[in-house]
Amino acid sequence: MAATLPMIPISNPESESGAPIAATPAFRSFLSRLSATVRHGLSQRRPWSEILDRSSFSRPDSLSDAVSRIRNNFSYFRVNYISLIALSLALSLLSHPLSLLVLLALIAAWILLYLFRPSDQPVVIGGRTFSDREILGILVVVTIVVVFLTSVGSLLISALLVGLAVVCTHGAFRMPEDLFLDDQDSSNAGFLSFLGGAASSTAAAAAAPAVATRV
Repeated sequence: MAATLPMIPISNPESESGAPIAATPAFRSFLSRLSATVRHGLSQRRPWSEILDRSSFSRPDSLSDAVSRIRNNFSYFRVNYISLIALSLALSLLSHPLSLLVLLALIAAWILLYLFRPSDQPVVIGGRTFSDREILGILVVVTIVVVFLTSVGSLLISALLVGLAVVCTHGAFRMPEDLFLDDQDSSNAGFLSFLGGAASSTAAAAAAPAVATRV
């Protein structure tokens, strides 16, 4: 009779370490608020036909006039302009799949290993347990290497510059005299508040349970 092979113990990450990160309340709350703020911000965008109205374009009289136009047009079309810059970044990354995969892997590493990792789940690699400060230091170093020493950083910078060039060119040649600029602070702040305040507060609130014990 053949000898019975001993069973190899296999640990279940979900049973020993709790629910997956995607199922944690903090991560679900973060995604829900992020989705809501993005939808609210995009609902504040101006009609694209208004941006492309040919009758509203003219050469600026001077550099100061161009700067003033850019400032006024950004106050009115800020959601559209931010969307154009995001589109430039997206197209640039999609045209370079390897850089896109590297960037997604970096973001996933931050989410899985630090931002939303429960504090009672240590990172163990090769039998060695890494502290939270070590994980943070490694992620910072890897991020610097990826952004500044690979093509990912130059790709993002070039795409951002292209988007800014398009926005500034449109803002300089689009006459803002027919725009209602007086009520923009209240009606057009949705997407910018998402970038500035709402997203940061949402991320801080969602990541607080996982990061609080690491400080």
